[in-house]
This record gives sequence, C-alpha cells and structure tokens, in this order.
Amino acid sequence: MGLVLKRLPAMLATLLIVSFLTFLLTSLLPGDPAVQILGADNANDEVSLETVRQQLRLDDPLLERYGAWLQNVATGDLGRSFRTNQDVRDAIAERLPVTLEVGGLAVFIALCVAIPLGTLSAFRAGGRADRIITGASFGLLALPAFMVAILLILVFAVTLGWLPATGWVRFTTDPIENLRHAILPALSLAVGEMAVYTRLLRADMITTLQQDSITMARAKGIPTKRILFRHALRPSSFSLMTVVGLQVATIIGGAVIIETLFALPGVGRLLVDSILQRDLIMVQGCALVIAFAFVIINFIVDILYTFLDPRIRYGSAATA
Repeated sequence: MGLVLKRLPAMLATLLIVSFLTFLLTSLLPGDPAVQILGADNANDEVSLETVRQQLRLDDPLLERYGAWLQNVATGDLGRSFRTNQDVRDAIAERLPVTLEVGGLAVFIALCVAIPLGTLSAFRAGGRADRIITGASFGLLALPAFMVAILLILVFAVTLGWLPATGWVRFTTDPIENLRHAILPALSLAVGEMAVYTRLLRADMITTLQQDSITMARAKGIPTKRILFRHALRPSSFSLMTVVGLQVATIIGGAVIIETLFALPGVGRLLVDSILQRDLIMVQGCALVIAFAFVIINFIVDILYTFLDPRIRYGSAATA
C-alpha cells in the first residue's frame, strides 16, 4: 500500500499532462477551431459558429478553457459530438467493451502460446526445437497485423467458411457467436505479440536457468517441469510483464486498423470514423480514454512487480 501511495502522485501528474496534450487537439488547429469542427458546409452559418465558440469557450484564455474542460472530464463529461449530437461518453462506453474484449483475448492467446514456447525454447536452447521456434518468431515479427488479418479472412472466412469475416454479436446476446466474431480479430493482433513474448521470455529464462538456485534445485532432484514453471518462470517474467503493459498501446493502435477491417463497433473504428468526419470532439474523447488506459495499465503493471518480487517492495521501504 505504501508503494502505491508513493507512486500515485507520479501517475496523477502523468495523467494531467496527457489530459492537457489531448485538450490541445482543438486548440492547435489551423484557423478557427469552430470552422474546423463544423466543416466547410456550415462554415458560413454564423449562428452555428457562435454556438460552438460559446460551448467550447473559444474566446477565453487557453488555461482557463483547459481548467473548465478538466472539471467536466473529472465528472465524466467528455462533451457532445457536433456531428451526431451524441454524448461522447455514451458513444465510447457503448463501444469500449468490444475493444477491451478483442484486446484482452489477443493478450490471452499470445501469452498462452508464448509461455510454453518460450520455456521450451529456453530449455532446449541451441536444439532443433529452439531453432524452429526462434525462426518462426522472426517470421511472425515481420508480418504486420493487417496482413495477418487479411490472410486469416481469406483462409478461415472465405476459403473454409468456418468463421465470419465481419460484424459483431454481443456476448449477452449469444456467447458462442460472440466468440466466433472475436477470434479472428484477436488472432490478428495476437500473432505479432506472441512472437515478441516468446523471444523475450526465452532470453530471460536462459539467463535464469544458469543461476545457482536452479542448479541447486536440480541437485535436489526436483522434477524438470516444476523447476521450469515454478522456479524459473516467475523470476523470468518481469520483462514480459513490462512488455505486456507497454504493448497495450500497440494493441490499441492495431485495433484501429483491425476493427475497420472486420467492421467491429469498437473504439478504434469510432476513432477512425470520427477523424474522417472531422468530429474533433469525439476524436478528443477517444484519444483521452486511450491515453488514460495506457497510463493506468502501466501503473498497475508497475505495482504488480511487488507481488512477483517482494525485494522491490522491501527495497522501496528501505529507501524511504
């Protein structure tokens, strides 16, 4: 708890900086932001322009506008779209479960594949299995997510007809159909991640397996499987956890393309549609939520270190 309280101010300061940079999205636009928001079709409508200026307080100083906007954000008010007249918070809340499900499933698939493969590759370092896994990982790293998505659509949707290529069914409506629609987008995101996780875990575990504690465990006759997954995997997972947290941004960035390819009603597609429609208030809200999610998830990963290695917690206490 003390470590959380110690690092909480740094996280709050980061969130404040992120919020200010996000707020500048509407302030750094060339020309009149009201004209940019309304678009060329309504640029000559003085009544609409004045309405936008009043709602966004464009005539007030920058910091004063930021303070008012931050107060609204703190209460959950992200504004209202001038294109659709939909509340930004409601639009994001409606689509966020789709992005979270696909992203979470992608990370789960990547870890389920990477942990056994990375462990086997480290245990058989230099052997045939290691060379096959390492070579396959290199190949997968060279494939961008959208190429994997197109390949998966051609194979499993078009050729075999096993899975749908587009669309979405909510979990509350039909869990089986929900999984069928989520599996291809999740796999598209997971392929690159599992290659990164496998290579990272392999490198860390090779180092761990050379430590004296592992040699001692082998001398005691502890089964190899127990040594690998209990004594070696845990201390080898620090870098993996860090990368999983950092890769959240990559998964969200990839979701922007993947959700468009698979026609998923997620935050990524909402962001793309809003950019194309020049719906800057919606873009601002989506960018803020994505940035906040990235900062908070990495804060959680940082705290989880203390559960994997108590020495971090004790070291912090000693330093304090």
